[in-house]
Amino acid sequence: MAERTAKPALVSDPAMADARWFTDVLQHAGALSDAVVTAVERTRIGTGQTGLNVAFSLTYDKPAPDAPATVVGKFPSQEPQSRAAAKTFSLYEREIGFYEIIAETVDIRVPVCYFADIDLETGDFVLLLEDLRPAVQGDQLAGCSVDEALLAMSELAGLHAPRWDDPALADIEWLGQSDDTQSGDMLQMVYQGLWPGFVAQYGPSLSADALALGETFGCSVGDWGRDWTPPACVTHGDYRLDNMMFGTEEGGYPLTTVDWQTVGHGPGIRDAAYFIGAGLTLPERRAHEMDLLKHYHDALVARGVGGYEWQRCLDDYKRATLAGVLMTVIASQAVASDDRGRAMFAAMAERHFAHAIDHQATDRLTHA
Repeated sequence: MAERTAKPALVSDPAMADARWFTDVLQHAGALSDAVVTAVERTRIGTGQTGLNVAFSLTYDKPAPDAPATVVGKFPSQEPQSRAAAKTFSLYEREIGFYEIIAETVDIRVPVCYFADIDLETGDFVLLLEDLRPAVQGDQLAGCSVDEALLAMSELAGLHAPRWDDPALADIEWLGQSDDTQSGDMLQMVYQGLWPGFVAQYGPSLSADALALGETFGCSVGDWGRDWTPPACVTHGDYRLDNMMFGTEEGGYPLTTVDWQTVGHGPGIRDAAYFIGAGLTLPERRAHEMDLLKHYHDALVARGVGGYEWQRCLDDYKRATLAGVLMTVIASQAVASDDRGRAMFAAMAERHFAHAIDHQATDRLTHA
């Protein structure tokens, strides 16, 4: 293990991440000893909506068996709209903070982080992470199998249980609080401001009941966000298939969760409902959702969570189905999107609105 060096410079443009910089970063991380990086190849990967992901292949001047042959870098979006949205919701700050402060305190599989840095004034940032290939990204459009969904529920309990009802989370300002009045009011204002654009773009494919649900929810978003009672925990905030890497026959961890830009502090059941709502096709979700939810609850209990009874979990779940509606409306309008992104948001809209309707979620709103 190499001795830790001075912190490398913040490089937020992948084209500027050269061999010398990678040598500095990997030596600082303790992943590289006396070898140096001599060549760097870059390949853009993924279809991230709010960040630019690049795979780097590294060549060393001598054998370096403990150093990575490839790494993945995450950088600010090159789309002004997406970058502005990231700044508004502190997405880059949250992800950097997760890897620096939170990741080692929870028990969910995440990539090894070699370097993380951010300039809060400009929004420039860089994350250098373990390359998870040959694992493959989940597909939000196709959905997943029940076995993959069960694995996702087990991993989710590993995120939530270690810091379940942990009062220290309230001291992490950037993590956000689920009952914060100002953030709730802002969330409602944002949702209502973006709702007309969402209806214009995706409304023609939604039912009248779905549109009515969205209208009703828009009048109560702030209260919905505030009216949750403890316990709270670390939440992912965007726990869905596109943010997961599944192992293959060629290798990789069984499941690794990525994209921690929406990490927060709130009710864990929102993550569970959000994943179940769109992770499977409608028929599959309706057939298996109670088994998946029970698996999640059982996993929490097995990890030592007490006082969160099954009936409470089920009641919270039905109300939490609106988390998917909220994310779909805001994210579909706040970030720049390509054809695949628009198809993804259309699928999310269909599944999440149906999920909330199935469980009569708006009947559970305080001011519905």
